[in-house]
Amino acid sequence: MRKKLVLVVLVALASSAAAQEIRTYRPFGTLREQAERQQRWLMLRMFEVLPMVMRKHHVEMWVVPMREYNEDPVFTAIVSATTFAARRRTIYVFYDECTKPGVLAAQREREMRPLPRDTREDPPSCKVQRIALGGASQGGLFNAVRSTKAAAGPAGAQSQRQAELSGDEQWQVLKKVIEERNPKTINVDVSRTFAFSDGLSAGELEGMRAALGPKWSARFRRNDAVALDVIATRLPDEEMAYQRMTQVVWGIIDTAFSNAVITPGITRTQDVVWWMRQKVNDLGLGTWFQPSVEVQRMGASDEQLGDNPIILRGDVLHCDFGITAYRLNTDTQHMGYVLRDGETDVPPGIQRALENSNKLQDIVMAEIRPGRTGNEILRASLARMRAEGIDGTVYTHPIGLHGHGAGPLIGLWDYQDGVAGRGDAKVIPSMWFSIELQATTPVPEWNDQKVRSAQEEDAIVDAEGRIRWAWQRQTRYWLVR
Repeated sequence: MRKKLVLVVLVALASSAAAQEIRTYRPFGTLREQAERQQRWLMLRMFEVLPMVMRKHHVEMWVVPMREYNEDPVFTAIVSATTFAARRRTIYVFYDECTKPGVLAAQREREMRPLPRDTREDPPSCKVQRIALGGASQGGLFNAVRSTKAAAGPAGAQSQRQAELSGDEQWQVLKKVIEERNPKTINVDVSRTFAFSDGLSAGELEGMRAALGPKWSARFRRNDAVALDVIATRLPDEEMAYQRMTQVVWGIIDTAFSNAVITPGITRTQDVVWWMRQKVNDLGLGTWFQPSVEVQRMGASDEQLGDNPIILRGDVLHCDFGITAYRLNTDTQHMGYVLRDGETDVPPGIQRALENSNKLQDIVMAEIRPGRTGNEILRASLARMRAEGIDGTVYTHPIGLHGHGAGPLIGLWDYQDGVAGRGDAKVIPSMWFSIELQATTPVPEWNDQKVRSAQEEDAIVDAEGRIRWAWQRQTRYWLVR
């Protein structure tokens, strides 16, 4: 009897799981489908972006060592979606064959020949070699070097499999790789300015110097822009996926700032925060920060409202929210309003506050273009903002594989006179920004109490250097009725 009961329960659970599988909504497909798309992106990044960046910054060889759970920030830009951490120690080596004497000249001479030509006589195009000393081939995109030792089998027996590179052996293999190629310079990720360019840990640097000796260590060079550009550069197909991610974000905020989630006089701000977090989880997505929801209320200060106020009619709402999918991140801040009895729309003064932050968005968007530093964009934007009579601040940042991404900072909320170092990086084509800012406006309907309209919307700088919204930007408040 018990066996029959267990069988009935298992059948019921299986049926329930199958039904749930049918009902599951996955905005970006299954994890397998996402990984396949990410692998195509990685292939393009290795074949197109990496050579472009290395040649732009005159890098012959780039060596990126790291240990498990202490990965270089560039790690997620150069590995497959199914690789979550470095393997023991992994050393990635990138070497540009075009730096060999005569190779680049031969390639240029070939390109100058009149057509038609016998392509069989042409020298092969030079490429960037990709070598992994430890770790996997990332779907065949790296030449994965393993140890010459056989792996130990059960009870000391020898396995037919090769052992993985380990310990000092890796440094000796690296030395051999370098000696065979004899680069004049070797780029390493050490920086006092950008975290993205400072991925080489002190221990790994010590080990590498000791193994390579003074001859090769003297050829180490630092170039912050190499890691920054590899991490920051996005692909056209990623832009399409990002637009869809932004649409999902808007859909979640649309529901969060509605009567489906908020009951005026009952719902607290943290109730909305945790509804958003749960929704992200239910959709099979991730996030890179805890969402936030704040209230502005006529006649009440932030101190009076406290950290978790009950949402009331007449409140101005604000949220900061982002999702993670495909290892990409969004960052969005929107405004909402809880209608009073008898109201059908926001009061004109409150709508004007949003319009002022929209004007500031237009200003910042117009100033962002490749070749300009973040500090240059900040100065130009603030000058135009003041000329327009807007009381605001700008604190825009790059976004992509990281929420606060690689590239130039355009102000910080508490530093409006520029950001030394991190604000001196330049905008490049094919990178993304979160246009983050706020405008503060006196509202007549609130006895001229100031309302802060803080907005953040993701934008794309395309390959031609033109900037556009990833999808669109908020121009009307979300309404709770």
